[in-house]
Amino acid sequence: MRFMMIFKANDESEAGQPPSEAALTAMGLVMAEMAEKGVLLAGDGLLPSSEGFRLQLDKGSRRVVDGPFAETKELIAGFCLIEVASRAEAEEWGWRCIAADALGVGDPQTSGQLEIRPVPTADFFGDNYTDEAQQRNEVTFQKAAENLQNSST
Repeated sequence: MRFMMIFKANDESEAGQPPSEAALTAMGLVMAEMAEKGVLLAGDGLLPSSEGFRLQLDKGSRRVVDGPFAETKELIAGFCLIEVASRAEAEEWGWRCIAADALGVGDPQTSGQLEIRPVPTADFFGDNYTDEAQQRNEVTFQKAAENLQNSST
């Protein structure tokens, strides 16, 4: 089962403050363990919403809205795509990530929030997900993996 772990932004991440050395180390160790165990498929942190933009399409009218965006609690600071055997295993890794964030700020009592959502399998789409669409998807994501491997950033 694949799950997307969505790390919620906070006032510090939205202010553009980089994580502390302790936070980077703690999260890096959890990510390294996930990678070593074959759980981690992808993941990265994100710059604050002030560096981003949104695209809006309203009745055919296109609009670009530059950040920053309000409602920090609705924003994300990073993500991980994981593949695990069960929801319980996803929860376990999620708690470890929240604990790593707490260690990073030096306070194990720190509050944190992590949203974890399942990624649908081909069965979810039923007959709409034709053999041709599945093959195209496989080729597309193989190419995306190559692109990531060759990325310079």
